[in-house]
Amino acid sequence: MQWRRHIAGLVFTAVFVVSYFTNKFVLSVLKFTYPTLFQGWQTFIGAALLLLSGRFGWVEMSRISRSAALSWLPGSLLFVGNIYAGSRALSHIDIPFFFTLQNSSHVVSCVLLAVVKREKAQWLKLISICFLLLSAINLPFHDPQFEHSGYLWGVGHLLCVGAYRVFEGHYTSSNLSDLEQHCINYLFSVVVLTIAAHPTGDLMGALEFPSLQSYSFHCGCCASALLGFMLLLATVRLKSRCSLEHFGVWIFLSKIIAMSLSPFLFHMDMNASSLICVVISHVGEVLLVLSQRLSVVKA
Repeated sequence: MQWRRHIAGLVFTAVFVVSYFTNKFVLSVLKFTYPTLFQGWQTFIGAALLLLSGRFGWVEMSRISRSAALSWLPGSLLFVGNIYAGSRALSHIDIPFFFTLQNSSHVVSCVLLAVVKREKAQWLKLISICFLLLSAINLPFHDPQFEHSGYLWGVGHLLCVGAYRVFEGHYTSSNLSDLEQHCINYLFSVVVLTIAAHPTGDLMGALEFPSLQSYSFHCGCCASALLGFMLLLATVRLKSRCSLEHFGVWIFLSKIIAMSLSPFLFHMDMNASSLICVVISHVGEVLLVLSQRLSVVKA
């Protein structure tokens, strides 16, 4: 029913906003910049809760075969790159600028589809892609707090997000559900990030972290892991209740709310030029959602 879809969307929006704020608090305010440990913790809790939920029948999950898991590994590798680079970028970049970079992942998806699948984009989608690309290219030149490393990790993040979107949308090797795909992602991430914790120096650095024993740090880490799992469930539930273009609308609204509230919670330095980049990017996102709507109508 319509009201159930709206409730699912509102729950998704609330969890989305609080999840990003919690991650930003741990990464930028507390400055826990050790992504192999932070993301490893989140994916470990996510995997444990997902497996327990499937075990008790709270979510629908089938037994995952070895062949299905192996065929999904490229997606899991992109997922690890997504969360690792995203964590690095978010620790240096304000939330509105982070979303502006993240939006340009649609450019990556469009290029990959054009090269691999020979798909031709309609004119409205091409205009939206131009908006997204131009805003992302110009943003670093107008960000008053520009940090080279933050934007470099941001580029890595958007590349992984865009490639993952294409892989997920055209994956046909087996009938894995969204939850089963994410279960493989979580388990693979735990293994990879645990192995990488020592070589990257995160393990030794975390032992010297000033707020390691603080109450706010423990609460932030626990909240981030639980919210990450809740966001997964809210995303899957919302996708099952609405079309792709309506899901895009809910993501857009969630980003707008997060960007509007973030200046009240975190220190931000934004000028008119950088604000224009953010606005153009999200105008491009609106046009992208409209292009998806038009493609459905024509079909």
